[in-house]
Amino acid sequence: MRTKTAITGMLSASFAALLCAAPITSASAQPAAAVRVQASDIGGTVTGAKGPEAGVWVIAETKDLPTKFVKIVVTDDQGRYLLPDLPKGTYDVWVRGYGLIDSAKVKSQPGKTLDLKAVAAPDRAAAAQYYPAQYWYSMLKVPAANLFPGTGPTGNNMSQQMQDQGMWLRELKTDGCVACHQLGDKATRTIPTALGHFDSGAAAWERRLQSGQASGPMMGAIGRFDTQRALAQFGDWTDRVAKGELPRMDPPRPAGVERNIVVTEWDWNTPQAYLHDEIATDKRNPTLNAHGLIYGATEASSDYIPWLDPVDNKSGLLKTEFQDPKTPTTKTDPIYGASAYWGEQAIWDSHTVTHNPMYDEKGRLWLTARIRPQADPAFCKAGSNNPYAKVLPENRSGRQAEVYDPKTRKIDMVDLCFSTHHLQFDKNEILWFSSGGGNNDAIGWLDVKKWDATHSAEASQGWAPFVLDTNGNGKRDDGWVEPKGKMDPAKDMRVITGIYSVSPNPADGSVWGTLLGFPGGLVRFDPKTQLSEVYEVPWKNAKTKEAGFSPRGADISSDGVVWSALASGDLASFDRRLCKGPLKGPALADFQNVCPEGWKIYHMPGPVFDGFKAGDPGAVAEAPYYDWVDQHNTSGLGANTPIATGNESDSLEALVNGKWVVMRVPYPLGFFAKNLDGRIDDANGGWKGRGLWSTFSDRAPTHIEGGKGQTSKVVHFQIRPNPLAS
Repeated sequence: MRTKTAITGMLSASFAALLCAAPITSASAQPAAAVRVQASDIGGTVTGAKGPEAGVWVIAETKDLPTKFVKIVVTDDQGRYLLPDLPKGTYDVWVRGYGLIDSAKVKSQPGKTLDLKAVAAPDRAAAAQYYPAQYWYSMLKVPAANLFPGTGPTGNNMSQQMQDQGMWLRELKTDGCVACHQLGDKATRTIPTALGHFDSGAAAWERRLQSGQASGPMMGAIGRFDTQRALAQFGDWTDRVAKGELPRMDPPRPAGVERNIVVTEWDWNTPQAYLHDEIATDKRNPTLNAHGLIYGATEASSDYIPWLDPVDNKSGLLKTEFQDPKTPTTKTDPIYGASAYWGEQAIWDSHTVTHNPMYDEKGRLWLTARIRPQADPAFCKAGSNNPYAKVLPENRSGRQAEVYDPKTRKIDMVDLCFSTHHLQFDKNEILWFSSGGGNNDAIGWLDVKKWDATHSAEASQGWAPFVLDTNGNGKRDDGWVEPKGKMDPAKDMRVITGIYSVSPNPADGSVWGTLLGFPGGLVRFDPKTQLSEVYEVPWKNAKTKEAGFSPRGADISSDGVVWSALASGDLASFDRRLCKGPLKGPALADFQNVCPEGWKIYHMPGPVFDGFKAGDPGAVAEAPYYDWVDQHNTSGLGANTPIATGNESDSLEALVNGKWVVMRVPYPLGFFAKNLDGRIDDANGGWKGRGLWSTFSDRAPTHIEGGKGQTSKVVHFQIRPNPLAS
C-alpha cells in the first residue's frame, strides 16, 4: 500500500514530467523555420521558459462577426502554429495547454505574425483546472465488486436491484448521469453556493438533483442506484475535491495527427435551450448541401430549430409546429427545487420535443417531433383495416415526425402510429425510425416517395413487431409465442425490444438498432422476412474474452459492420459475417449466446476509476453517448472510420487502424457532443473541402466554461496534412 507521501511524490513527478515533456529545446537545436502567414491567417511561435512549446493550443476568438467565432489549432514540435481562414475582425489570441495556465490574451488580426509566450502552471492544482472532466470524475469511488449482487438491508446493505458492479457503472455513466451532463467539469465537481449550506456532501447532492426542470429525470436516475450509497459516494467525491484532492493522472498533450486538427466554433441557440443533435448533409451523399446551413434539434428545451450559416457566420432560429393545441409542453415539468442558475423560472418550453434532424435527397430536413397528444388515430388501432394494425395494433405514440423544406420554408407534419426517437434513410428513400428503447414494441418506417405522392400518412407508413425465427423456417408465421411466454419450438417468438438507435445497412438492406439495458445489445430487423435477431454484448461470457455492457448510440459501415458506443467506456464492433452458429431456431432466444464471436471491444483512452486497472470492463471514466461511422471519408481519416463522442474527455475520438485519434476541444471547457456527421463541401478542395460537424452542449449550457449566459455551439473539425497547412 502506497503512503500519502509516496503518492504525493509520484504525482509531483508526473506533473514535472508533463511540464518538461512538451518543450523542444537543446543547445544544438536549429532555429525553427518562420511560419508563412497569408492574408487570412495568424501564425507564429509559442515559447515557454524552456523553449518552444509543442502540442499546446492557440485559440483565437472574436465577437466582431454576427455570431461569436472561435478557431483553435495545435502547435507543432517546434512550437509553431498557424490559424487559417480567419474572417476579417479583431481577435483575442492566447495559449492553453496541459501543464500551463492561460496566457494573456493578445489582440491581433488576420495577416499578422504573432509570437506568443506560454505560462507554466505554478503548481499541479492550477494545471488541473484545464484537465478534461474524466480526470476528475475518475476520482469518484465505485462500490467494490464483492458488494454485488446486492442482498438488501438484511444482507450486505446493497440494493437488490444492483446485481452486478457493471449495472452500477452503467448508471454512473452513459445510461444515467452522463446521458445528460459531463460529470467532472467544474460545475459538477463543485457544489453551487446558491443551493445553500449542507451538513454533508450527500445532502448537497440530494438537493442538487432536485434543481430545475430536469429534477424529475435526475431524481429518477439516482433512484436506479442504491440511492443512499450513491448520494454518499457523490458527496464524498465533491468533498474531497473541495479539500484540494487532485486527479491521479495528467492528460497527454496532442501528438501525431492530433496536432493537425483545426477546430472552428460558432455560437447559436439561446442560453436557456440546449442542443441534442445537428445535421449538415445527407449521410448517403455527403456532398449534398455543400457550404449550406447546419440545423439542430433542441429536444425538451424549446420549439425552435437553431440554424447556422458557416459561410456568413450568421445564426438564427426556426419555429417548429404542432397540429393539436392540446399537445403537452415541457414547461409544466415539475421543479422540485430552485435552480442555482435560473431559480424557479421554467426555462424549457417545448411541445414538439424535436430530435435527430436528417436531410433527405432533396435537401429537406426531417425530424422526429411531437405534433399531438399520445392517443393514436383510429387507423392505428385494433379494428382498423390497416394491414399493420391488424398485425400489431398501436394505441399511443409519444412523438411523430415533421419535415421542413428550406426552398418553400414550409413545415409539414406526419402523424405516425409508433413512437419515434432517431431516424435514418436507407438507399430507397425509406425513412426508418427507432422508438427510443424501453417497452416500445415496434420498428416503424415511412415511404417518403409515397408520402410525397399522396401526402397520406396512413398510406405511407408501416410498422412491425420484433419476432424471432425460433421455429427455424425462415419466415414470420402467425400465431407466435407472445413476450415472456413459454418457448414452443414449432412457433416463432415475439420480443419487446424497442430499439434506441437506428441504422439501415447499405450492404444487405437490414436495419439495426441498439437494445438499452444491462448488458444490452443489438437488434437486427430484416424488412424482407420481417424477422429479427438479438445479440447481447458479451458480459462474463465463457465463449469469448470480449466484455462490455450497455450500448447507447450506434452506426454502421458501408460493408455492414455495426459500431456501438458502450456505457462500459468502450467502442464495440459487431460483424454478423463472423457468426458461426445457425441464426435460427430456439437458440435465438438465448441472446447472450447468439454469435458472441461477432463482437470486438475497444477500450477508450483515459484514466480509470479508483480501484480499477486499465482493461477492466467499465473501468475507464469515459462514457461515449454516440458514435458515427464515416462511410465516405469526410474527416480525412479514412473511409468507414468509427468516431465516438468523448463525452468525458472534451473530444471526438476516432479509431484509426486500431489506435485512437483524440480530437479535443479545449475551449471553452465542457465540450459534450450527442451527435456528429461529416460533409464534403468541395471534393477537390483537399482538407479544406471536408470536415466533421458536431454539437456542443449537454443539458445545461450554464455548465460550459463561462457559466450563465453561455450558449450551445456548432463545432467543425478539420484535419490538415500538417500543423502549418494553410
